[in-house]
Amino acid sequence: AIQPVLRGLNPTVTIIKRYVAYHNNRASLLATSIRQDLRQSPCNDPPTKRVCPILMKLKIEFSGGLELLFGNQKEYAVDVPCNEQLTVGQLIPWTRDELLKDRPELFVKGDSVRPGILVLINDCDWELSGTLDAELQEGDTVLFISTLHGG
Repeated sequence: AIQPVLRGLNPTVTIIKRYVAYHNNRASLLATSIRQDLRQSPCNDPPTKRVCPILMKLKIEFSGGLELLFGNQKEYAVDVPCNEQLTVGQLIPWTRDELLKDRPELFVKGDSVRPGILVLINDCDWELSGTLDAELQEGDTVLFISTLHGG
């Protein structure tokens, strides 16, 4: 049943989506394995530096159960206010304050996302882009995936 959905997707995204679909109980081992796969990804190309407009259009997605904290909505098309540049470190508190509907402690811890939440920027692991310092561009897609599930 899941094969038609996965057909044609980037292999890295396929790995993550299979994990989310089957709610694998070995979250930390799989997350490590996924990160190793992503390090070999062609997503390491440096982004082109652009000046941020007053509002930056982004697509924000939630998966792995996180959508339940955001009003059961998996996708948001948003206009995020910014100055010269918008980073993921600036997007996380904005997302918490503007989109989160319930239980912020399940999404954020301090200034970042909770451990066990994968962040992909245009299907690339944010750890390859600088985590909180990763710079976002107009039209980027930021996907938050929870790897934490009950067992």
